[in-house]
Amino acid sequence: MGIFDRLKNAILGTHLQPGPAPTGQTAAGQTQAAAQSATPSSQPGKPTAQPSSSPTAAGASAGPHVDVEAVLNQKAAARGEKLNWQSSIVDLMKLVDLDPSLENRKTLAHELGYSGNPQDSASMNVWLHREVMRQLAASGGKVPDTLRH
Repeated sequence: MGIFDRLKNAILGTHLQPGPAPTGQTAAGQTQAAAQSATPSSQPGKPTAQPSSSPTAAGASAGPHVDVEAVLNQKAAARGEKLNWQSSIVDLMKLVDLDPSLENRKTLAHELGYSGNPQDSASMNVWLHREVMRQLAASGGKVPDTLRH
């Protein structure tokens, strides 16, 4: 398993694990219940997501979208250490208990197709964070635009 797969599983993990395919009326009820349970309760000033029956939403992924920001904020709160995971690939990797060494970041960059100079770690790190967020979104994560800088 590659570094990105470990990172993705640490964030999206069990939220996107496929289960046995239910059939009939029960499947629709379970899908709606899962979507509602995955939606956080109403918070003042924040609208809650409603299940959608649009073809675009249905075809985006096999399961409900995982709120990447919420998952990472929860991990950060539980950790108690101040990490700038919102813009730092090093802190993001620390948050999900991955070794953020330069060697591992170069490996991650190679896995994700980085074509820049791996010796320019600052540029590589910026690209890595952006690409990780893009890949998480492509894998079923809900990633706000503010994290895709």
